[in-house]
Amino acid sequence: MTLTHIDESAEKDLIVHRQQTRESAARTYARHFPIVPVRAQGMVITGADGRQYLDCLSGAGTLALGHNHPVVREAIQRTLDSGAPLHTLDIATPQKDEFTNTLLATLPDTFAKNARIHFCGPSGADAVEAALKLTQTATGRHGVLAFTGAYHGMTLGSLAVSGGRAAKTPVAGLSADVTRLPFPYSYRCPFGIGGAEGAAIAATYTQRILEDPNAGVVSPAAMIVEPVQGEGGVIPSPDNWLRAMRQLTTKHAIPLIVDEVQTGAGRTGSMWGFNHSGIQPDVVVASKAIGGGLPLAVIIYNKELDVWRPGAHAGTFRGNVLAMATGTATLRHIQALDLVNRAHTLGEYLLDQFRALKARYPIIGDVRGRGLMLGLELIEPTANTPEPAAAPDRARVVRQECLDRGLIVELGGRHDSVVRILPPLTITDVEVESVLSRLDEALSVASEKE
Repeated sequence: MTLTHIDESAEKDLIVHRQQTRESAARTYARHFPIVPVRAQGMVITGADGRQYLDCLSGAGTLALGHNHPVVREAIQRTLDSGAPLHTLDIATPQKDEFTNTLLATLPDTFAKNARIHFCGPSGADAVEAALKLTQTATGRHGVLAFTGAYHGMTLGSLAVSGGRAAKTPVAGLSADVTRLPFPYSYRCPFGIGGAEGAAIAATYTQRILEDPNAGVVSPAAMIVEPVQGEGGVIPSPDNWLRAMRQLTTKHAIPLIVDEVQTGAGRTGSMWGFNHSGIQPDVVVASKAIGGGLPLAVIIYNKELDVWRPGAHAGTFRGNVLAMATGTATLRHIQALDLVNRAHTLGEYLLDQFRALKARYPIIGDVRGRGLMLGLELIEPTANTPEPAAAPDRARVVRQECLDRGLIVELGGRHDSVVRILPPLTITDVEVESVLSRLDEALSVASEKE
């Protein structure tokens, strides 16, 4: 019996039960979504029990074109039919050359013409590790500037520069060389001010930290930042603030690493998240959508940093030829159909609709995002606190009520109180309205909970 022939809920429940008893306690999405996908097309997933779901998780942003897009399937089939080697370590192949050409063509010319690419292990976390190692090697320094609310991965180095406390607590020796800086989170401003003024103060604070000889910060090897904090609660970095970070790091000769693992490949309504502010980073970390749904991760960086020795950052699975082929097909399709502009347009429309929901449901404290990377922060509207109390219980109700209605959304942010929306860039107008309708119903139920 194959999974595609399973159509009974009883068998689905047995598969879920076996996963629960065999797999590690560290599993995450499987806890929240006890479904067994057997088919998927676009943003529609069909479970083993026959139920269909609209997928607004998209592999945590990996599936820019949704599930099983024809251009991705064709790239896979063409590569298989060609007899190309599927595993090549870091040896050159036509598929790698084509992918590299395509990737560089998506970047600003001034950055691309002086860029080098390093193929990493297949995860974004490994690419973050490579970026940290590269900048430390190039500068001869060891410290890193990172931000509150950040998420860069779960390996030790990437976890050290991430903001979440829970995963760090059991692991000794993290963060010794990390200086944590305030990220401008307008709704819950670290300075209690918010807006443009709060962002300006955050920039001034960073300036003082770097220029005060008694601030205790030794000149660092890098600053790492996300154009939009994803797991941190879908918090866009203000353009003026990000420009200020670029000016400061340039002034102090600190390489700027921009983590585009989730924001890249059109997700924010621009091909790369840093484009919104017009800055030019020193290192771009890319993964997720650049592989077209298959594992692929790279760093792209200024050639002046390319001082490490052969083998300084290696990995067995740097030569995923299928992922390079699907990545090329995906990036080209995004550009050919102008899906970047569509992500911008749909994102603005969805933000307007979310603001309308906020006006109806007091449990929505804030709506925000860029392109098709959106979030609704839920609060307890009657809580007698200096600022609105986070409502993780209500957020979990929304997630479950959405799932019951055939809509997959995930949570993030402080206390997991932000409902995150990450549909594929290929979402149709009809699907947009269906997402809004199901989310509306789920919010209505969550609003009634005591």
